[in-house]
Amino acid sequence: MKPASRIQAGIEILERIASARVPMDNAVGDYMRGRRYIGAKDRGEIAARSYDMMRANARLGWWLSHSKVEDTPRNRMIFWLMLGEGNEAKRLDDLFDSSQYAPDRIEDNERKFISKLAGQTLAHKDMPQAVAVECPPEHEDVLRGYFGDDFADEMRAMLNAATLDLRTNTFLLERENAQKSLAKDGVETEETPFSPNGLRCKSKSYLSRTKAFTKGWVEIQDEGSQLIAHLCGAKPGSQIVDYCAGGGGKTLALAADMKRKGRIVAMDNDAQRLERGRRRYKKAQLADIIEVRCMSDEKTRKWVKRQKGKFDIVLTDVPCSGTGTWRRNPDMRWRTIGPSLDELIAVQQEILEKACGLVKPGGRFVYATCSLLPQENENQVAAFLKAHPEFTLEPLDESLGLGTPHMRLTPHRHSTDGFFAAVMTRADDTEASAE
Repeated sequence: MKPASRIQAGIEILERIASARVPMDNAVGDYMRGRRYIGAKDRGEIAARSYDMMRANARLGWWLSHSKVEDTPRNRMIFWLMLGEGNEAKRLDDLFDSSQYAPDRIEDNERKFISKLAGQTLAHKDMPQAVAVECPPEHEDVLRGYFGDDFADEMRAMLNAATLDLRTNTFLLERENAQKSLAKDGVETEETPFSPNGLRCKSKSYLSRTKAFTKGWVEIQDEGSQLIAHLCGAKPGSQIVDYCAGGGGKTLALAADMKRKGRIVAMDNDAQRLERGRRRYKKAQLADIIEVRCMSDEKTRKWVKRQKGKFDIVLTDVPCSGTGTWRRNPDMRWRTIGPSLDELIAVQQEILEKACGLVKPGGRFVYATCSLLPQENENQVAAFLKAHPEFTLEPLDESLGLGTPHMRLTPHRHSTDGFFAAVMTRADDTEASAE
């Protein structure tokens, strides 16, 4: 594709995102699937520009308003090319040339505001701080209150693209050997600073071409997500429930820690996601100890009622606002496609109530989110502990550098997505009787 065609594709993707009630990655994927003629390199550039523009959503909106220009996908693209990519006005004439698959020519009224953008950048001295760091208005007060003086630094760290992290399947081989195998296939990595099984790619990598990925020796998983599984303390022989297993990333991490000895029940209400997990379990050679149960099945609901107090570890990585994933899902800052925050909080409370009964005396109950918001994190744990005195919070060791008493990860502090986790322990029978 010629550069002008890539610009037109970007404008069309912006139009699709604005009108579609689906996440941005779905909108971009749907656009690409309908245009097989777009090559891999062009797809990568078009998608990268679309995500970069979404990461600058508030700043572009401010500039359009400041310049008294209508907020349209075409105008956003013009402003981005000038302010975000530093193009000169004459370059826009080449990119907007009305040729086949290219945007229409620059009009006289557009030239007026383009001339005023020359030499400017996305930053402006009159821009409010919340706009400059792309903080949604509805979350500003809460995040300012939580981060304090670090608010701007924390929010700016979420404007960068996420790193590509891998988790080594230690059931099959050690991290060092996985790293060597990846290097042979041209993928250079470094050990993650917190996860004992993690590797971080040093540059853009095509993992599907590597032996380590095709053999199930490594899985793509953010270091923060790996740490949630690590905090569970799974061991060979453990009996575990992954209550909101989804596609099975944490289930796989737990199974590897168990060295394929014991039992994990992977549960979710989305049958399709659970099925995708089955394929991953088989590839990792860990399927033997993983039992899959869909909670939309009446048999599973009856089964849960019979499992009271039978599991060493119950992990609840609950549905949440996803505010911790803004690096990789920048559109989630500005659009609520699924349940509202209040609805999510109610779902989280319901899951805590249903899942806690599965924990045996002396067992661990782990609550986790990929959210930055205290309403979904500390507040939920405090309310649960108040209602369930049989559980106590197990503070994390400060030397781990993950926060305490809860795990609190952020891109600024840990170079991970934003994650929260709390480890709770159920009193054993002797403790309960002593009280």
